[in-house]
Amino acid sequence: MSNRSLGTWLALGALAFVCAVVPASAESHVRIVRLSNVEGTVQVDRNAGQGLEKAFLNMPVVEGMKMATKADGRAEIEFEDGSTVRVTPDTKIEFTALSLQDSGAHVSTLTLRQGLAYVDYTAKQKSDVFTLAFQNEKATSTEAVHFRVGLADTNAAVAVFNGDLKVDGPSGPVELSKNRTATFDFAANDRYTIAKNIEEDSFDAWDKQLSKYQREYASKGSYKDYPYGYGVSDLNYYGNYYNVPGYGSMWQPYFAGAGWSPFADGSWLFYPGMGYTWVSPYPWGWMPYRYGSWGFVPGFGWMWAPGGFGGGWYNIPPVTNPPQRFKTPTAPAQGTATVVVGHPILTTGMPHRLTVQNGSAGMGVPRGAVSNMAKFSHEAQQNGFATVHTMPAVRSAMAPSPSFSGPTTSSGGSHMSTGSHVSTGGHTSAPHR
Repeated sequence: MSNRSLGTWLALGALAFVCAVVPASAESHVRIVRLSNVEGTVQVDRNAGQGLEKAFLNMPVVEGMKMATKADGRAEIEFEDGSTVRVTPDTKIEFTALSLQDSGAHVSTLTLRQGLAYVDYTAKQKSDVFTLAFQNEKATSTEAVHFRVGLADTNAAVAVFNGDLKVDGPSGPVELSKNRTATFDFAANDRYTIAKNIEEDSFDAWDKQLSKYQREYASKGSYKDYPYGYGVSDLNYYGNYYNVPGYGSMWQPYFAGAGWSPFADGSWLFYPGMGYTWVSPYPWGWMPYRYGSWGFVPGFGWMWAPGGFGGGWYNIPPVTNPPQRFKTPTAPAQGTATVVVGHPILTTGMPHRLTVQNGSAGMGVPRGAVSNMAKFSHEAQQNGFATVHTMPAVRSAMAPSPSFSGPTTSSGGSHMSTGSHVSTGGHTSAPHR
């Protein structure tokens, strides 16, 4: 296939699905961000009249949504520039404002109602403004900063790990720099004290490990020129780019397998004003289902063609050149109920190892658990499955449960490692490359 033919192929796919595209943010001022990690019990209110419901990995987060974690729950929200907000157990947070100004500035305001939240703000554009509100205070930044806010009944503590932060409230503005903590007393008109240190919290390591993962893998891939940063780290960790003759640069997840389909597993979620949108359960499943198109490449299987970043994002991703008997993803014709599709292959785990089947497309592999995913995937393709022995940090994250994925749960882990040992077994042949 020539490059010209590829362009026509992608254009026809985009045209066929134009009715499924959310209007461009520059025109509608609508912003949609990503629920990028879900661990344990996490609930969201999508303003769909259903109240708090089970949260799904990779579900779109829009202005006005609410989120609550239970005693075993943790979650991460990823913004377009790669900034993240992470919430710990027994936390409630609201997405008060997610807007795009006429100037092009992104305005993000979240309100912490209870619990503990971490903010790792990248500040890619100087005109962008990020605010985390709590009680009568507002922590605001236009520059890169990494901080946490813990909100209790009678007080709140703001600790800055890196960068500078301004907090405004009844007692006036507070300027905080690296390794400083401000504690606000609600009973005394939010009077504050500043400590020249940060008391360690049990969730600090979890937050720092995920921040390390994001920074490390954001710069490792073949593509560094995407206009958006959300999901890029997961693309680089869980898959690889290939220069396919006649097709150009394409991306494919590891452990895809010859019979794997990107639409065999997922969920249809309803959003007021947007209708149904497809939500992928794969840990990398954000950008390939919001932009570009999926195509079936002979000899390679399903691959994602990047692109389509300028005209909004897709509720239903375009599909081009599908194999015979492929059933095009179709949203429910009516109603607002969540519809779960398929039964994904599960990755099983013990406290010291993971066993990943070919055809799982990486579902169930914790973020950063394997140092050489390409080698691990090749072994699984050759033998049907492969077992990797994880490092101690990953083992501790794996210990509570022998299973790490399902159609409604996250497959992201809470820790990363720097090395692993792979062993293999099984009899399935790898797909032809």
